[in-house]
Formats: sequence, structure tokens, C-alpha cells
Amino acid sequence: MNPVAFPPMKRPLVAILRGVKPEEAEGIVDVLIEHGMTAIEIPLNSPDPFRSIELAVKKATADILIGAGTVLTPEDVERLHDVGGRLMVSPNVDPEVIASAWDRGMVTMPGVFTATEALLAAKAGASALKFFPAGTLGASGITAIRAVLPAGLMIAAVGGISDKNFAEYTKAGIHAFGLGTSLYKPGMTAAEVAERARATIRGYDAAMQESK
Repeated sequence: MNPVAFPPMKRPLVAILRGVKPEEAEGIVDVLIEHGMTAIEIPLNSPDPFRSIELAVKKATADILIGAGTVLTPEDVERLHDVGGRLMVSPNVDPEVIASAWDRGMVTMPGVFTATEALLAAKAGASALKFFPAGTLGASGITAIRAVLPAGLMIAAVGGISDKNFAEYTKAGIHAFGLGTSLYKPGMTAAEVAERARATIRGYDAAMQESK
């Protein structure tokens, strides 16, 4: 049985809404989708996260991935599935958690930093790998580890990534990113998030064009 593949996307960008509240989620999700974001992650250490995820799922079309970050247990996976989440992001590599999400047809993106962790995640059937903190590893560090990974496995850089440094990674062939505080911080309005989303999309498209 093959792992659930990360779906093809025009821009494989994951918006990380750590700290978002349910009453803010709908408006923020709306503007992110409107401006071209293709995946949205609400970490489970946010206020009432499963309610926010449920609201986000109702706003999203079938081609938009909605899910949770900081997923640590199979019980978290079950609750995520119950509210319609299809993306499971974890800070670590836990084969039991990956398998639980896999069984429910979810796209999985565990966090890795070393070759050992990356290979373990790949063996466990991860859909994609979240190299975190990417700002510490840098594009060269991720590229070095990528050389020993299965061909075709999606690699995402997360942590310290913004429209200001996309080009460093896209030139190295890294095209998927998770975007946290460069896109959203708790307390921001939907209008502020929209402005950052526009800058993010412009920066990504420019970096991708330069890397061709």
C-alpha cells in the first residue's frame, strides 16, 4: 500500500495559523484562499483548534487542504478526521501517528531535522517531509539530506521562511513551504493577513520564475 500522496498544487504553500481563534478563523481562511494559498494548518495548541478546523473545512473547496499541526497522538488524528481535516502535520516522527492518519486517508507531513528522522518518516509512509527549522538548516543543509531520500518525496521548508528568502530555497529545487509568523500572528485582522498573503504569493511566483 502506497502512502497518501501530497496532491499536486500550483503553489504548495501551507499557511500556519498558530493561535487563531474560532471567531477569527472563517474570515482569515477566506482571504488566504482568495489570494492563492492552497493548504491551511491550524496547530492544536491554538484556542479550540478543532472548532476552527471544522469552520475552515466548511469554507474550503475540495482542492484546498485543511488540517492540523502539532498533532502528537492517534487520538488527535481521530478528532481531526471527525471534523473533516485532511492534512496532518506533526513536529516529530511518530510512526503510530503517521499510520493512524494514513489509515484515514490523510496527507501527512511530519517534522524532521536529520537524515535519520527523514528516512524514518519516509519508511513510515509520510506524504511529505517538513524540514524544521529550515532557517537553521538552510537550503544547503536540506539539499544534503535530500540526496539520500527516496526520489519524488515532497520536501517542504518550514521555519524562518517568508517572501524575503524564497529564492534561496527555490534555486535549490525546494518548492514547498510552510509559512507561520511571516503570514499570520495572533490578533491580526483578515485585512492584514490578506496583505501578507499577497506579498507571499508575489514573492513565491517571482522566486519560482527566477529558478527556471
